[in-house]
This record gives sequence, structure tokens and C-alpha cells, in this order.
Amino acid sequence: MKVENAVFPHPEQAMTFFGAPEDGPYVMVNLLKFKAKAEYADGSDAHLSGREAYARYGAEVTKLVEALGGRMLYSGAVTSLMIGEVEDLWDMVALVEYPSLEAFRNMAMSPEMHAIEHHRKAGLAGQLNIRTKAALAP
Repeated sequence: MKVENAVFPHPEQAMTFFGAPEDGPYVMVNLLKFKAKAEYADGSDAHLSGREAYARYGAEVTKLVEALGGRMLYSGAVTSLMIGEVEDLWDMVALVEYPSLEAFRNMAMSPEMHAIEHHRKAGLAGQLNIRTKAALAP
């Protein structure tokens, strides 16, 4: 299995993701890897860690998620791996519930998201975003 963290999706990935049929609420699993030091394009806040820069983004994106009817279900540090093997563990896991693909797309394209994106870029070395859907009960 190949694992490749990225900060932004490849255009084909974004088109496939947002082109999927709308099927209501889902949970996004975010596996996050932070830079050791924040890297703001303007050179500011170089004293911050990548985790601290991303925390600025996280606080603001939580407000955006809640405003669209979603919710942050969980976030926490990755502490160990029991099964499997990866070269480098992720630093954090976050589970975010979105009411719909359209709501997520609208948030991702919003001026409010654009206004906080620099914190995400400054702190994030890479991530995996995995869209999940609850299994239907038998």
C-alpha cells in the first residue's frame, strides 16, 4: 500500500471527490502531519511550531463547520500504532461530520476559508482526508 501525504488534493482527486453523488451526512477522517516549525509565506510567526499554526486554523475552521451544520467529533494526538506499519506516524487525527458534500464544497470555496487557509499551509506538512459513510444497519 502506498501512502502519500499531501497538503492539497491533485486536481483529479478534487474533481472525483466533489463529483461524487450527494448522499447526505458523512464523517471525514483527517490524518495530520505537522511541520516542525511554522512556515508562513510572509516569514511571520517563525517562533510557532507547525502544530501551533495549525491550531489557529483549527479554531477558526471549527466555527465554519458548525455554521454549516457540521460538527467536530474528535481530535487527538497520535500516540502509537498497534497494527500495520508506516514509515512515519501522523501527529494528529480529527473526525469531522459534514451534513453534505455540497456543504463541505461551499465551505472549502468560501472567502472565510480562504481567510484562514494560510495557517493551515504554515503548519501542515501533509495529510490524508478519508471520507467515510456509516454502515446501514441490517
